[in-house]
Amino acid sequence: MFKYLHQKISLFKRKIKSEKKSYSFGGCDLIIDYIFKSKNKGFYIDVGCQHPISNNNTYLLHKKGWSGINIDLDKKNINLFDLERPKDTNICACLSSKNDIKDLYFYHSGSPINSLEIKTTKNNTNYTIKKINTITLNSILKNTQTLNIDYLNIDVEGHEMDVLKGFDIKYYQPNVISIEFLDFKMNKMEFKNNDLERILNSNIYKYFTDNNYYFVNWIHADLIFVHKKFRD
Repeated sequence: MFKYLHQKISLFKRKIKSEKKSYSFGGCDLIIDYIFKSKNKGFYIDVGCQHPISNNNTYLLHKKGWSGINIDLDKKNINLFDLERPKDTNICACLSSKNDIKDLYFYHSGSPINSLEIKTTKNNTNYTIKKINTITLNSILKNTQTLNIDYLNIDVEGHEMDVLKGFDIKYYQPNVISIEFLDFKMNKMEFKNNDLERILNSNIYKYFTDNNYYFVNWIHADLIFVHKKFRD
């Protein structure tokens, strides 16, 4: 009887101790948190931040004491960040490769799939096209006098390479980067249809490996890269 109770108590303790709370859509934040497990204070940049809590890759870091810059093209989303993360720098802006005016494929305010990419409208008709001003990530980093970036997250619905074209990665060299990879060659956008070969042949993969980053993990649609200076 005592042995049985001891085992039950041990299992209960292990259950509590092993519980992992993720706020990401696919669990990317657990991997990022583990990479930075010994760093209680740090600086993140979240491009396409969308919501301050749900489906967010930086909220777990924020909870343990990190701060940073959150950028989204939707003012409604930025208002939520101002409420939830008032000590962060929260910016309503649409990022691309240069200062320009582009078409925005807009579903509704707060939608996670509002995008500059017409490819994302496949099989969707309930959107409108709006004109939107774009700026570069470099310009935001210059205006905010940002120098050191521990973690950069980019999730802009297929426009990731254009955002990277407006970012001086050789100068800033974030330690860890997670980036959404949408494989538009899929018949249906489900992670069970992922194909590693297409990732390894993608412009995103080549871009990061050419800039001294190592591909260390892939979860759902998030690719995770680590700069060589951050590796042991």
